[in-house]
Amino acid sequence: MTEQRIGPERQVTLHFAIKLESGDVVDSTFDKRPATFKVGDGNLLPGFEQALYGLKAGDKRSIAIEPEHGFGQPNPQNVQVMPRSQFEGMELSEGLMVIFNDAAKAELPGVVKQFDAEQVTIDFNHPLAGKRLTFDVEIVDVQPA
Repeated sequence: MTEQRIGPERQVTLHFAIKLESGDVVDSTFDKRPATFKVGDGNLLPGFEQALYGLKAGDKRSIAIEPEHGFGQPNPQNVQVMPRSQFEGMELSEGLMVIFNDAAKAELPGVVKQFDAEQVTIDFNHPLAGKRLTFDVEIVDVQPA
């Protein structure tokens, strides 16, 4: 029987860690249960998924992911200035994450970039947008999907 390699129509179980260039770990499964996903199901960003193609159970890799293949570049249109009155009674600080509801009532996280008595600048870009990441991965199992 040939070993299953990662590609279309495969279910993959793996451990992963996503690290910033500083070495700080953003997310990891190494200290908990491994993650399982089906190739192409949208659980992994395409850039991360493509980097796994051809790997098999037991393989370990450390893969550099450029912003274009990760969370993209920050979009200036995702930075919005709002009146301070919308934050009545809130203790604001730079870097504070605030959850907003969009028109469809979906939750939309934004980060306070700056504020004064009149207005608040909120960044709705993904916190990892524009960041070069390292994707450490250990493949646990590969099965036909």
